[in-house]
Amino acid sequence: MVFSDQSYNLRIELDTKNCELSANEIENLERALNPLREPVKKFPVSSLYVTIEFYPRSHDYRVQAVLRLPGPGLATGDLDKAFLPAFERCVRKLVHKVLAYENDLEGDEEHAKQAKGTLQDMSPGQEVDINAVREAVAEKDYARFRRQLLMYEELLRKRSGRWIQRYPALELQLDERFSLADVVEEVYLNAFERFDEWSDAVPLGTWLEQLIDPSLRILSRDTFEELENISFARSLRESE
Repeated sequence: MVFSDQSYNLRIELDTKNCELSANEIENLERALNPLREPVKKFPVSSLYVTIEFYPRSHDYRVQAVLRLPGPGLATGDLDKAFLPAFERCVRKLVHKVLAYENDLEGDEEHAKQAKGTLQDMSPGQEVDINAVREAVAEKDYARFRRQLLMYEELLRKRSGRWIQRYPALELQLDERFSLADVVEEVYLNAFERFDEWSDAVPLGTWLEQLIDPSLRILSRDTFEELENISFARSLRESE
């Protein structure tokens, strides 16, 4: 299914698996795209590829979205019991990715270093200002949220690398489909979108690490059920 909005230079291609969408549901998806239309308007061409897949066993919807701009492919995804909330989160995450890409084009040296993982880490002993983090979430300021949690970046990078090694199917996609920097960014984006799910009874760093696995699953290509089976088999072995 392909449709486009020439006024915003945005071409959209939608693919569904194990589900069918009604005309009203497709209209809801189009409305949910509104936050993304303005950021991509300045690019000469942009294409959005969306896959919505339903998993009967878990009754989950996985939404994957890849935005093609002149140069990069910005990918994200989400998982939910309903496809529309997952899609809306994908759109918001893509908006943040587009804005970051624009900063790179405009020569934002600090942001470029962060994106490439070359910015020197903050002191490991530095405490997070949780109030500032909460304020950033309340004000929908992802850039500020990201800066407040910068001290976790190297830890997340190392943990993500080890996590990927557990899944051969993901290792094959590393660098071809996504990089460790992409995984880390997805973890931060998911933390920003779901920060209300964090409890201060759990150390913030531990909670961020727990987001590595779902972030990898939604970035992966056609391996969701395989990863589910591997996790299930590992749980059985560990329980014996």
